[in-house]
Amino acid sequence: MELFIILAVLVLLFGASKLPELARGSGQALKIFKAETKGLIDSDDEKDKRTASAPTTVRTTDVPAADQATSQPVSQPIVVETPREHDAPRA
Repeated sequence: MELFIILAVLVLLFGASKLPELARGSGQALKIFKAETKGLIDSDDEKDKRTASAPTTVRTTDVPAADQATSQPVSQPIVVETPREHDAPRA
């Protein structure tokens, strides 16, 4: 019942001559969309197969640990006092 109502509304909106063109265009768009998504899914599957079959190598490098007890700061901070107006001696 609902299908007939939908078809009647479409006929009233677009006219009987435009409905086949709309259906054809929608079908072509859906066909292209399905082909593209299938291509994406297939390429993802192939990529997964290639990465699963590729040998995995892990490179490790030995990094010496920093000795926390003997580390010294590069330089000591310098403190410079600048006189301010309100700190000036009063006469």
